[in-house]
Amino acid sequence: METNKGKVYLIGAGPGDPGLLTIKGMETIQRADVVVYDYLAAPALLSYARPDAEIIYVGKKGGDHTLTQDKISDLLADLGKKGKIVARLKGGDPFIFGRGGEEAEVLIDAGVEFEIIPGVTSAIAAPAYAGIPLTHREHASSVSIITGHEDPLKQESSIQWDCLARSNATLVFLMGVKNLSSITGNLIKAGKSGNTPVALVRWGTTALQQTVTGTLDTIVADVEKAGLKSPAIIVVGSVVTLREKMNWFESRPLLGKTIVVTRARVQASELVGSLSALGARCIEIPTIQVVPPRDPAPLVNAVKNLSDFDWVVFTSVNGVKLFFKTLYGEQMDVRALGGLKFACIGPATKAELFVHGIVSDILPKTYMAESVVEAFSNVEIQGKRVLLPRAKQARTILPEELDKLGARVTEVTAYETIAEHLDEAELARLVAESKVDIVTFTSSSTVENFKRLVMDKKVLEMGPEVIAACIGPITAETAASLGIRPDIVATEFTIPGLVDAIVAHVKNQRCTQ
Repeated sequence: METNKGKVYLIGAGPGDPGLLTIKGMETIQRADVVVYDYLAAPALLSYARPDAEIIYVGKKGGDHTLTQDKISDLLADLGKKGKIVARLKGGDPFIFGRGGEEAEVLIDAGVEFEIIPGVTSAIAAPAYAGIPLTHREHASSVSIITGHEDPLKQESSIQWDCLARSNATLVFLMGVKNLSSITGNLIKAGKSGNTPVALVRWGTTALQQTVTGTLDTIVADVEKAGLKSPAIIVVGSVVTLREKMNWFESRPLLGKTIVVTRARVQASELVGSLSALGARCIEIPTIQVVPPRDPAPLVNAVKNLSDFDWVVFTSVNGVKLFFKTLYGEQMDVRALGGLKFACIGPATKAELFVHGIVSDILPKTYMAESVVEAFSNVEIQGKRVLLPRAKQARTILPEELDKLGARVTEVTAYETIAEHLDEAELARLVAESKVDIVTFTSSSTVENFKRLVMDKKVLEMGPEVIAACIGPITAETAASLGIRPDIVATEFTIPGLVDAIVAHVKNQRCTQ
Protein backbone atom coordinates (compact mmCIF):
# COMPACT_ATOMS: atom_id res chain seq x y z
CA MET A 1 0.00 0.00 0.00
CA GLU A 2 1.40 3.37 -1.02
CA THR A 3 2.05 5.76 1.88
CA ASN A 4 0.54 9.23 1.67
CA LYS A 5 3.54 11.58 1.65
CA GLY A 6 1.50 14.74 2.05
CA LYS A 7 1.87 16.72 5.24
CA VAL A 8 0.35 19.93 6.59
CA TYR A 9 2.34 22.24 8.84
CA LEU A 10 0.27 24.58 10.98
CA ILE A 11 2.73 27.45 11.39
CA GLY A 12 2.47 30.37 13.76
CA ALA A 13 3.33 33.29 11.47
CA GLY A 14 3.88 35.62 14.39
CA PRO A 15 2.23 38.94 15.24
CA GLY A 16 3.22 40.96 12.15
CA ASP A 17 6.93 41.73 12.32
CA PRO A 18 8.42 39.26 9.79
CA GLY A 19 11.54 39.00 11.94
CA LEU A 20 9.54 37.25 14.65
CA LEU A 21 8.89 34.17 12.51
CA THR A 22 10.70 31.14 13.91
CA ILE A 23 13.60 29.59 12.01
CA LYS A 24 11.67 26.31 11.75
CA GLY A 25 8.69 28.16 10.31
CA MET A 26 10.88 29.85 7.70
CA GLU A 27 12.54 26.57 6.70
CA THR A 28 9.16 24.91 6.28
CA ILE A 29 7.86 27.70 4.03
CA GLN A 30 11.00 27.36 1.91
CA ARG A 31 10.31 23.71 1.08
CA ALA A 32 6.51 23.76 0.90
CA ASP A 33 4.61 22.92 -2.28
CA VAL A 34 1.68 25.09 -1.20
CA VAL A 35 1.50 28.10 1.15
CA VAL A 36 -1.93 28.85 2.60
CA TYR A 37 -2.03 32.17 4.45
CA ASP A 38 -4.57 34.47 6.05
CA TYR A 39 -5.08 38.17 6.66
CA LEU A 40 -2.91 38.43 9.77
CA ALA A 41 0.15 36.64 8.31
CA ALA A 42 2.75 39.16 7.14
CA PRO A 43 2.89 39.17 3.30
CA ALA A 44 6.69 39.49 3.52
CA LEU A 45 6.82 35.87 4.70
CA LEU A 46 5.72 34.76 1.24
CA SER A 47 9.15 35.77 -0.06
CA TYR A 48 10.52 32.61 1.55
CA ALA A 49 8.33 30.42 -0.66
CA ARG A 50 9.77 28.57 -3.63
CA PRO A 51 9.20 30.32 -6.98
CA ASP A 52 7.06 27.37 -8.11
CA ALA A 53 5.05 27.08 -4.88
CA GLU A 54 1.29 27.58 -5.06
CA ILE A 55 0.16 30.54 -2.93
CA ILE A 56 -3.42 30.52 -1.61
CA TYR A 57 -4.98 33.42 0.29
CA VAL A 58 -7.87 32.40 2.55
CA GLY A 59 -8.77 35.71 4.17
CA LYS A 60 -9.83 35.41 7.80
CA LYS A 61 -10.31 39.16 8.20
CA GLY A 62 -12.97 39.97 10.75
CA GLY A 63 -16.35 39.92 9.02
CA ASP A 64 -14.78 39.33 5.60
CA HIS A 65 -13.72 35.72 5.16
CA THR A 66 -12.49 34.69 1.71
CA LEU A 67 -13.14 31.09 2.81
CA THR A 68 -15.08 29.89 5.84
CA GLN A 69 -13.17 27.97 8.51
CA ASP A 70 -14.77 24.70 7.43
CA LYS A 71 -13.68 25.23 3.84
CA ILE A 72 -10.15 26.15 4.92
CA SER A 73 -9.88 22.95 6.94
CA ASP A 74 -11.23 20.91 4.01
CA LEU A 75 -8.76 22.61 1.67
CA LEU A 76 -5.85 21.66 3.90
CA ALA A 77 -7.04 18.06 4.08
CA ASP A 78 -7.48 17.85 0.30
CA LEU A 79 -4.00 19.23 -0.34
CA GLY A 80 -2.51 16.78 2.13
CA LYS A 81 -4.31 13.86 0.50
CA LYS A 82 -2.81 14.90 -2.84
CA GLY A 83 0.66 14.42 -1.39
CA LYS A 84 1.43 18.13 -1.02
CA ILE A 85 3.71 19.64 1.61
CA VAL A 86 1.56 22.48 2.91
CA ALA A 87 2.68 25.48 4.96
CA ARG A 88 -0.43 26.86 6.63
CA LEU A 89 0.47 30.33 7.93
CA LYS A 90 -1.70 31.52 10.78
CA GLY A 91 -1.28 34.90 12.45
CA GLY A 92 0.31 34.69 15.90
CA ASP A 93 0.28 31.16 17.30
CA PRO A 94 -2.03 28.52 15.79
CA PHE A 95 -3.18 27.28 19.20
CA ILE A 96 -3.87 30.69 20.77
CA PHE A 97 -7.32 31.59 19.44
CA GLY A 98 -6.09 30.68 15.99
CA ARG A 99 -8.50 27.75 15.47
CA GLY A 100 -5.48 25.58 14.84
CA GLY A 101 -7.02 22.88 17.00
CA GLU A 102 -10.04 22.70 14.69
CA GLU A 103 -7.84 22.39 11.61
CA ALA A 104 -5.76 19.69 13.30
CA GLU A 105 -8.89 17.69 14.13
CA VAL A 106 -10.03 17.74 10.50
CA LEU A 107 -6.58 16.58 9.38
CA ILE A 108 -6.66 13.73 11.89
CA ASP A 109 -10.10 12.62 10.69
CA ALA A 110 -8.85 12.75 7.08
CA GLY A 111 -5.77 10.72 7.87
CA VAL A 112 -3.40 13.51 6.87
CA GLU A 113 -0.11 13.86 8.72
CA PHE A 114 0.40 17.24 10.35
CA GLU A 115 2.80 19.16 12.56
CA ILE A 116 2.42 22.22 14.75
CA ILE A 117 5.08 24.95 14.57
CA PRO A 118 4.33 27.42 17.37
CA GLY A 119 4.57 31.14 16.75
CA VAL A 120 4.91 34.34 18.76
CA THR A 121 1.42 35.35 19.80
CA SER A 122 0.31 38.96 19.59
CA ALA A 123 -0.95 38.61 23.17
CA ILE A 124 2.67 38.79 24.30
CA ALA A 125 4.43 40.55 21.42
CA ALA A 126 2.11 43.54 20.90
CA PRO A 127 2.31 44.71 24.55
CA ALA A 128 6.09 44.20 24.50
CA TYR A 129 6.42 46.42 21.40
CA ALA A 130 4.16 48.97 23.10
CA GLY A 131 6.46 49.06 26.14
CA ILE A 132 4.07 47.11 28.38
CA PRO A 133 5.56 44.12 30.27
CA LEU A 134 2.72 41.70 31.02
CA THR A 135 4.35 40.67 34.29
CA HIS A 136 6.32 42.81 36.70
CA ARG A 137 7.25 42.13 40.31
CA GLU A 138 5.58 45.33 41.47
CA HIS A 139 2.43 44.99 39.33
CA ALA A 140 1.41 41.48 38.23
CA SER A 141 2.66 37.93 38.69
CA SER A 142 0.26 36.22 36.28
CA VAL A 143 -1.42 36.77 32.91
CA SER A 144 -4.83 35.75 31.59
CA ILE A 145 -5.40 35.60 27.83
CA ILE A 146 -9.08 35.85 26.95
CA THR A 147 -10.99 35.91 23.70
CA GLY A 148 -12.72 39.19 23.03
CA HIS A 149 -14.93 37.49 20.47
CA GLU A 150 -16.63 34.36 21.75
CA ASP A 151 -18.42 31.89 19.48
CA PRO A 152 -21.65 33.75 18.59
CA LEU A 153 -23.56 30.44 18.62
CA LYS A 154 -22.87 29.86 22.33
CA GLN A 155 -25.94 30.24 24.56
CA GLU A 156 -24.06 32.07 27.29
CA SER A 157 -20.58 33.42 27.97
CA SER A 158 -18.01 31.04 29.41
CA ILE A 159 -15.87 33.95 30.61
CA GLN A 160 -15.93 34.21 34.40
CA TRP A 161 -16.03 37.97 34.69
CA ASP A 162 -16.19 37.95 38.47
CA CYS A 163 -12.93 35.93 38.67
CA LEU A 164 -11.22 38.25 36.22
CA ALA A 165 -12.39 41.32 38.11
CA ARG A 166 -11.04 40.00 41.43
CA SER A 167 -7.73 38.87 39.95
CA ASN A 168 -4.57 40.94 40.05
CA ALA A 169 -3.42 39.26 36.83
CA THR A 170 -2.81 41.28 33.69
CA LEU A 171 -5.75 40.65 31.35
CA VAL A 172 -5.17 40.39 27.61
CA PHE A 173 -8.19 40.25 25.30
CA LEU A 174 -7.72 39.22 21.67
CA MET A 175 -10.07 40.22 18.84
CA GLY A 176 -12.10 42.42 21.16
CA VAL A 177 -12.21 45.89 19.59
CA LYS A 178 -15.81 45.57 18.42
CA ASN A 179 -16.82 44.34 21.87
CA LEU A 180 -14.73 46.84 23.86
CA SER A 181 -17.74 48.49 25.46
CA SER A 182 -19.09 45.10 26.54
CA ILE A 183 -15.70 43.98 27.90
CA THR A 184 -15.14 47.10 29.99
CA GLY A 185 -18.75 47.10 31.15
CA ASN A 186 -18.60 43.45 32.26
CA LEU A 187 -15.37 44.02 34.21
CA ILE A 188 -16.73 47.11 35.98
CA LYS A 189 -20.03 45.37 36.68
CA ALA A 190 -18.09 42.45 38.21
CA GLY A 191 -16.23 44.79 40.54
CA LYS A 192 -13.12 45.95 38.66
CA SER A 193 -12.23 49.57 39.44
CA GLY A 194 -13.07 52.03 36.69
CA ASN A 195 -9.62 53.58 37.25
CA THR A 196 -7.85 50.39 36.14
CA PRO A 197 -5.38 51.27 33.33
CA VAL A 198 -6.17 49.93 29.85
CA ALA A 199 -4.26 49.97 26.57
CA LEU A 200 -5.23 48.95 23.05
CA VAL A 201 -2.42 48.11 20.62
CA ARG A 202 -3.35 48.02 16.94
CA TRP A 203 -1.17 46.25 14.38
CA GLY A 204 1.34 45.48 17.12
CA THR A 205 4.99 44.89 16.09
CA THR A 206 4.46 46.44 12.64
CA ALA A 207 5.25 49.88 11.23
CA LEU A 208 1.53 50.67 11.53
CA GLN A 209 1.46 50.09 15.30
CA GLN A 210 -0.81 52.45 17.19
CA THR A 211 -1.41 52.47 20.93
CA VAL A 212 -4.22 54.16 22.85
CA THR A 213 -4.27 54.20 26.65
CA GLY A 214 -6.91 55.11 29.20
CA THR A 215 -8.90 53.48 31.99
CA LEU A 216 -11.87 51.15 32.08
CA ASP A 217 -14.04 54.25 32.51
CA THR A 218 -12.55 56.23 29.60
CA ILE A 219 -11.08 53.79 27.09
CA VAL A 220 -14.17 53.41 24.89
CA ALA A 221 -14.29 57.18 24.32
CA ASP A 222 -10.49 57.35 23.97
CA VAL A 223 -10.50 54.68 21.25
CA GLU A 224 -13.40 56.29 19.42
CA LYS A 225 -11.62 59.66 19.47
CA ALA A 226 -8.41 58.09 18.12
CA GLY A 227 -10.31 56.24 15.40
CA LEU A 228 -8.60 52.98 16.34
CA LYS A 229 -10.05 49.86 14.71
CA SER A 230 -9.30 46.14 14.43
CA PRO A 231 -7.00 44.29 14.60
CA ALA A 232 -5.92 45.22 18.12
CA ILE A 233 -5.33 43.59 21.48
CA ILE A 234 -6.62 44.93 24.78
CA VAL A 235 -4.42 44.99 27.90
CA VAL A 236 -6.00 45.61 31.30
CA GLY A 237 -3.92 46.09 34.44
CA SER A 238 -1.48 48.37 36.23
CA VAL A 239 1.40 47.23 34.00
CA VAL A 240 -0.02 49.60 31.38
CA THR A 241 1.39 52.52 33.42
CA LEU A 242 4.94 51.31 32.63
CA ARG A 243 4.47 52.21 28.98
CA GLU A 244 5.41 55.83 29.68
CA LYS A 245 8.92 54.67 30.64
CA MET A 246 9.34 51.74 28.28
CA ASN A 247 7.87 52.95 24.99
CA TRP A 248 10.82 51.92 22.81
CA PHE A 249 9.28 50.89 19.49
CA GLU A 250 6.94 53.78 18.78
CA SER A 251 9.76 56.28 19.32
CA ARG A 252 11.48 55.16 16.09
CA PRO A 253 11.83 58.10 13.67
CA LEU A 254 10.09 56.51 10.67
CA LEU A 255 7.31 54.65 12.49
CA GLY A 256 4.03 54.93 10.63
CA LYS A 257 5.67 55.87 7.33
CA THR A 258 5.06 53.66 4.30
CA ILE A 259 8.02 53.80 1.94
CA VAL A 260 8.22 52.36 -1.56
CA VAL A 261 11.61 50.91 -2.53
CA THR A 262 12.13 50.80 -6.29
CA ARG A 263 15.64 49.34 -6.30
CA ALA A 264 16.38 46.03 -8.05
CA ARG A 265 15.15 43.16 -5.90
CA VAL A 266 18.59 41.61 -5.35
CA GLN A 267 19.96 44.97 -4.18
CA ALA A 268 17.03 46.18 -2.09
CA SER A 269 17.86 44.37 1.16
CA GLU A 270 20.23 47.04 2.55
CA LEU A 271 17.76 49.87 1.97
CA VAL A 272 14.73 47.88 3.13
CA GLY A 273 16.60 46.66 6.23
CA SER A 274 17.76 50.16 7.20
CA LEU A 275 14.35 51.75 6.73
CA SER A 276 12.53 48.92 8.52
CA ALA A 277 14.90 49.12 11.48
CA LEU A 278 13.88 52.78 11.85
CA GLY A 279 10.20 51.84 11.93
CA ALA A 280 9.12 52.24 8.31
CA ARG A 281 6.81 49.90 6.47
CA CYS A 282 8.49 49.08 3.17
CA ILE A 283 6.74 48.10 -0.03
CA GLU A 284 9.16 46.68 -2.58
CA ILE A 285 8.36 47.67 -6.15
CA PRO A 286 11.53 46.65 -8.00
CA THR A 287 11.36 48.53 -11.30
CA ILE A 288 14.65 47.28 -12.71
CA GLN A 289 16.67 44.10 -13.03
CA VAL A 290 20.44 44.10 -13.31
CA VAL A 291 21.49 41.54 -15.93
CA PRO A 292 24.71 40.61 -17.73
CA PRO A 293 25.25 42.33 -21.11
CA ARG A 294 23.51 40.80 -24.08
CA ASP A 295 26.85 40.83 -25.85
CA PRO A 296 29.47 39.76 -23.28
CA ALA A 297 32.31 39.63 -25.83
CA PRO A 298 33.74 43.16 -25.24
CA LEU A 299 33.98 42.61 -21.48
CA VAL A 300 35.40 39.10 -21.90
CA ASN A 301 37.95 40.40 -24.36
CA ALA A 302 38.97 43.21 -22.00
CA VAL A 303 39.36 40.75 -19.12
CA LYS A 304 41.53 38.47 -21.26
CA ASN A 305 43.76 41.41 -22.17
CA LEU A 306 44.14 43.22 -18.85
CA SER A 307 47.82 43.73 -19.51
CA ASP A 308 46.79 46.29 -22.13
CA PHE A 309 45.55 48.63 -19.39
CA ASP A 310 47.06 50.78 -16.66
CA TRP A 311 43.87 51.63 -14.76
CA VAL A 312 40.45 50.12 -14.13
CA VAL A 313 37.75 52.57 -13.06
CA PHE A 314 34.57 51.21 -11.45
CA THR A 315 31.51 53.44 -11.21
CA SER A 316 29.16 51.12 -9.31
CA VAL A 317 28.88 48.00 -7.19
CA ASN A 318 27.24 46.22 -10.12
CA GLY A 319 30.22 47.00 -12.33
CA VAL A 320 32.58 45.41 -9.80
CA LYS A 321 30.40 42.33 -9.38
CA LEU A 322 29.98 41.65 -13.10
CA PHE A 323 33.66 42.35 -13.82
CA PHE A 324 34.81 39.77 -11.31
CA LYS A 325 32.13 37.30 -12.32
CA THR A 326 33.53 37.50 -15.84
CA LEU A 327 37.12 37.27 -14.59
CA TYR A 328 36.41 34.12 -12.59
CA GLY A 329 34.31 32.72 -15.41
CA GLU A 330 37.38 32.83 -17.64
CA GLN A 331 39.24 30.69 -15.07
CA MET A 332 41.32 33.69 -14.01
CA ASP A 333 41.88 35.18 -10.57
CA VAL A 334 43.17 38.40 -8.97
CA ARG A 335 46.76 37.59 -10.00
CA ALA A 336 45.71 38.77 -13.47
CA LEU A 337 45.26 42.26 -11.98
CA GLY A 338 48.89 42.67 -10.92
CA GLY A 339 50.29 46.02 -11.98
CA LEU A 340 46.89 47.65 -12.45
CA LYS A 341 45.69 50.66 -10.49
CA PHE A 342 42.06 51.12 -9.50
CA ALA A 343 39.64 53.96 -8.99
CA CYS A 344 36.14 53.66 -7.56
CA ILE A 345 33.33 56.19 -7.56
CA GLY A 346 31.56 56.04 -4.21
CA PRO A 347 32.40 54.27 -0.93
CA ALA A 348 30.02 51.36 -1.64
CA THR A 349 31.89 50.60 -4.88
CA LYS A 350 35.20 50.81 -3.03
CA ALA A 351 33.89 48.40 -0.37
CA GLU A 352 32.73 45.91 -3.01
CA LEU A 353 36.19 46.00 -4.65
CA PHE A 354 37.77 45.32 -1.26
CA VAL A 355 35.66 42.14 -1.01
CA HIS A 356 37.98 40.80 -3.70
CA GLY A 357 41.06 41.84 -1.75
CA ILE A 358 41.83 45.02 -3.69
CA VAL A 359 42.14 48.50 -2.22
CA SER A 360 41.12 51.34 -4.53
CA ASP A 361 43.98 53.72 -5.25
CA ILE A 362 41.76 56.79 -5.56
CA LEU A 363 38.16 57.58 -4.72
CA PRO A 364 36.31 60.42 -6.49
CA LYS A 365 33.55 61.57 -4.17
CA THR A 366 30.78 61.94 -6.74
CA TYR A 367 29.87 61.52 -10.37
CA MET A 368 30.34 65.23 -10.93
CA ALA A 369 33.06 66.11 -13.45
CA GLU A 370 34.87 68.35 -10.98
CA SER A 371 35.19 65.48 -8.54
CA VAL A 372 36.75 63.21 -11.17
CA VAL A 373 39.25 65.89 -12.17
CA GLU A 374 40.10 66.55 -8.53
CA ALA A 375 40.60 62.85 -7.78
CA PHE A 376 43.02 62.39 -10.66
CA SER A 377 44.76 65.76 -10.22
CA ASN A 378 47.75 64.24 -8.42
CA VAL A 379 47.96 61.20 -10.70
CA GLU A 380 49.90 60.95 -13.93
CA ILE A 381 47.03 59.99 -16.25
CA GLN A 382 48.32 61.48 -19.52
CA GLY A 383 48.57 58.67 -22.10
CA LYS A 384 47.45 56.01 -19.61
CA ARG A 385 45.11 53.28 -20.81
CA VAL A 386 41.92 53.16 -18.73
CA LEU A 387 39.35 50.35 -18.71
CA LEU A 388 35.85 51.54 -17.80
CA PRO A 389 33.47 48.59 -17.24
CA ARG A 390 30.02 49.98 -16.46
CA ALA A 391 26.33 50.05 -17.36
CA LYS A 392 25.12 50.17 -20.91
CA GLN A 393 23.88 53.65 -21.88
CA ALA A 394 25.61 55.25 -18.91
CA ARG A 395 26.22 59.00 -18.88
CA THR A 396 29.12 60.14 -21.05
CA ILE A 397 30.57 62.68 -18.64
CA LEU A 398 33.14 60.36 -17.02
CA PRO A 399 34.91 59.12 -20.16
CA GLU A 400 34.79 62.66 -21.53
CA GLU A 401 36.53 64.08 -18.47
CA LEU A 402 39.13 61.31 -18.45
CA ASP A 403 39.74 61.98 -22.13
CA LYS A 404 40.29 65.66 -21.37
CA LEU A 405 42.94 64.62 -18.86
CA GLY A 406 44.75 62.78 -21.65
CA ALA A 407 43.71 59.24 -20.79
CA ARG A 408 42.96 56.62 -23.45
CA VAL A 409 39.62 55.21 -22.34
CA THR A 410 38.16 51.85 -23.34
CA GLU A 411 34.52 51.69 -22.30
CA VAL A 412 32.83 48.24 -22.12
CA THR A 413 29.37 47.20 -21.02
CA ALA A 414 29.57 45.21 -17.78
CA TYR A 415 25.82 45.00 -17.18
CA GLU A 416 22.46 46.26 -18.35
CA THR A 417 19.38 47.41 -16.48
CA ILE A 418 16.07 46.20 -17.85
CA ALA A 419 12.50 46.82 -16.73
CA GLU A 420 11.17 44.44 -14.07
CA HIS A 421 7.90 42.59 -14.66
CA LEU A 422 5.34 43.77 -12.12
CA ASP A 423 2.16 42.06 -10.98
CA GLU A 424 -0.11 45.09 -11.29
CA ALA A 425 -3.00 43.56 -9.34
CA GLU A 426 -0.77 42.60 -6.40
CA LEU A 427 0.93 45.97 -6.52
CA ALA A 428 -2.40 47.79 -6.47
CA ARG A 429 -3.44 45.71 -3.44
CA LEU A 430 -0.25 46.58 -1.55
CA VAL A 431 -0.60 50.27 -2.32
CA ALA A 432 -4.29 50.28 -1.35
CA GLU A 433 -3.56 48.72 2.06
CA SER A 434 -1.73 51.79 3.31
CA LYS A 435 -1.20 55.38 2.27
CA VAL A 436 2.21 55.70 0.59
CA ASP A 437 4.32 58.46 2.15
CA ILE A 438 7.68 58.24 0.38
CA VAL A 439 9.03 56.69 -2.84
CA THR A 440 12.79 56.12 -3.02
CA PHE A 441 14.86 56.31 -6.20
CA THR A 442 18.45 55.05 -6.29
CA SER A 443 19.24 55.66 -9.97
CA SER A 444 17.86 57.35 -13.05
CA SER A 445 16.70 53.98 -14.40
CA THR A 446 14.56 53.36 -11.31
CA VAL A 447 12.84 56.71 -11.90
CA GLU A 448 12.27 56.08 -15.60
CA ASN A 449 10.84 52.61 -15.10
CA PHE A 450 8.72 53.68 -12.12
CA LYS A 451 7.16 56.38 -14.29
CA ARG A 452 6.44 53.92 -17.11
CA LEU A 453 5.44 50.83 -15.09
CA VAL A 454 3.63 52.43 -12.15
CA MET A 455 2.66 56.05 -12.70
CA ASP A 456 1.62 55.84 -16.35
CA LYS A 457 -0.62 52.88 -15.49
CA LYS A 458 -2.22 54.79 -12.59
CA VAL A 459 -1.19 52.17 -10.03
CA LEU A 460 0.27 54.90 -7.84
CA GLU A 461 0.15 58.61 -8.50
CA MET A 462 2.83 60.93 -7.14
CA GLY A 463 0.50 63.52 -5.70
CA PRO A 464 1.75 66.38 -3.49
CA GLU A 465 1.31 64.19 -0.40
CA VAL A 466 3.80 61.59 -1.70
CA ILE A 467 7.47 62.48 -1.21
CA ALA A 468 10.15 61.48 -3.72
CA ALA A 469 13.54 60.69 -2.18
CA CYS A 470 16.52 60.60 -4.58
CA ILE A 471 20.00 59.26 -3.90
CA GLY A 472 21.72 62.20 -5.58
CA PRO A 473 21.41 65.15 -7.95
CA ILE A 474 21.60 63.12 -11.17
CA THR A 475 18.68 60.95 -10.08
CA ALA A 476 16.85 64.08 -8.92
CA GLU A 477 17.34 65.71 -12.32
CA THR A 478 15.84 62.68 -14.03
CA ALA A 479 12.88 62.74 -11.63
CA ALA A 480 12.24 66.43 -12.26
CA SER A 481 12.40 65.92 -16.03
CA LEU A 482 9.65 63.30 -15.72
CA GLY A 483 7.37 65.49 -13.62
CA ILE A 484 8.31 64.01 -10.24
CA ARG A 485 9.22 66.62 -7.65
CA PRO A 486 12.46 65.54 -5.86
CA ASP A 487 11.58 66.53 -2.30
CA ILE A 488 14.59 64.78 -0.74
CA VAL A 489 18.05 64.67 -2.34
CA ALA A 490 20.79 62.94 -0.36
CA THR A 491 24.00 64.94 0.06
CA GLU A 492 25.98 61.71 0.44
CA PHE A 493 25.19 59.60 -2.62
CA THR A 494 24.94 56.25 -0.83
CA ILE A 495 22.19 54.12 0.70
CA PRO A 496 23.10 55.26 4.26
CA GLY A 497 23.14 58.84 2.97
CA LEU A 498 19.68 58.42 1.46
CA VAL A 499 18.33 56.94 4.70
CA ASP A 500 19.80 59.81 6.73
CA ALA A 501 18.20 62.34 4.38
CA ILE A 502 14.80 60.66 4.73
CA VAL A 503 15.03 60.64 8.53
CA ALA A 504 16.05 64.31 8.61
CA HIS A 505 13.16 65.27 6.33
CA VAL A 506 10.58 63.37 8.39
CA LYS A 507 11.88 64.85 11.65
CA ASN A 508 11.67 68.34 10.16
CA GLN A 509 8.13 67.66 8.95
CA ARG A 510 7.03 66.58 12.43
CA CYS A 511 8.67 69.61 14.05
CA THR A 512 6.78 72.00 11.79
CA GLN A 513 3.39 70.33 12.17
